[in-house]
Amino acid sequence: MTAFDPAAFLPDDLLARIRTRAPIHDRDNTFPDADLAELRDAGYLSILVPSELGGAGLGLAEASVLQQRLAGAAPATALAVNMHLVWTGVAKVLADRGIDELRFVQEGAAAGEVFAFGISEAGNDLVLFGSGTDAAPRDDGGYAFTGTKIFTSLAPVWTQLGLHGLDTTSPDAPKMVYAFVPRSEEAAGRVVTRDDWDTLGMRGTQSRTTELHGAVAPADRIARRIDPGPNPDPLVFGIFSAFEILLASVYTGIARRALDVAVESARSRTSKSTGRAHSQDPDIRRRIAGMALAYDALPPQLAALAGDVDGLADHGARWFSLLAGLKHRAVVAAKSVVDDAVLVAGGSSYFAAHELGRLYRDVLAGLFHPSDPESAHATVATAWLGPLEG
Repeated sequence: MTAFDPAAFLPDDLLARIRTRAPIHDRDNTFPDADLAELRDAGYLSILVPSELGGAGLGLAEASVLQQRLAGAAPATALAVNMHLVWTGVAKVLADRGIDELRFVQEGAAAGEVFAFGISEAGNDLVLFGSGTDAAPRDDGGYAFTGTKIFTSLAPVWTQLGLHGLDTTSPDAPKMVYAFVPRSEEAAGRVVTRDDWDTLGMRGTQSRTTELHGAVAPADRIARRIDPGPNPDPLVFGIFSAFEILLASVYTGIARRALDVAVESARSRTSKSTGRAHSQDPDIRRRIAGMALAYDALPPQLAALAGDVDGLADHGARWFSLLAGLKHRAVVAAKSVVDDAVLVAGGSSYFAAHELGRLYRDVLAGLFHPSDPESAHATVATAWLGPLEG
């Protein structure tokens, strides 16, 4: 078997161009269209699609490594593309387990379609297990969705919006409905994208609010109808595993880049009092060592858990706590590493144009992605102590 070479999928020259554009999109609050075009041309949108369907046939473990690499060049680009990769990852997780219901996602990704993630809703701490979006059944087997989705990454460019809503009117209601709404002339007016993405960081994702006014998902794009509430359905597992692993990969990539920038800074800066490079200062050396200790723990965890998903390992009821914990640790460690990198680099990193200033803002977004700190701790506590009584 040929060894996996990340540079074959994300060449150094491509990453260099993406890195050059990243501060411009952050400054101008624009979507990285050129990044997406180059990544599409390179086949990156179909890395998780089987080779027989026109993709690269990679697993989540390899995709994790690639997303770490991409995030080191442009965190916002990596996070935006992440949401597309989540859906292709879900399709892979299901297909690996003999469920072919998302084959159209794989075929669409191979053909250049862009899938966005329309799950988040303001105030909905149920996330996958409930929805304030109404899913109204249609006579033709499709569904019309009415509601508001927030943090819709890839908002300006998606062609298919994967989303969920609650069906309260069918004979077997209530049912959570997972489906895909196409962006088309027919959908005009039924899907409204607000131009409201003006954030502290991750500005290039353009994760704008999406209003759904009876937006139609046709019958052949209804992925699943399941009971609301905690549910071991394979689709829920697929979303949770792909989302948490790929998200943790992005923040691990940020941590690595911050560490690299800090090392470069320590080697290039000189102390006025000693005349020696900062890399020879014991305090700075200890700080960088702490950053490296925190970072070094992340890639092996990602490789192990992603490998378990790819290999159909059975962690039973522990799966969700393991995945939530992975994401939580990656974000906490990345934020700590960036904090220390800023201290190593000194006052210049306080300027908006400095890469660490951007990473400092970008890494904060990790606090808001599911599983957030409260949810992660609750999930892990339940795994070890059992559910709350009463």
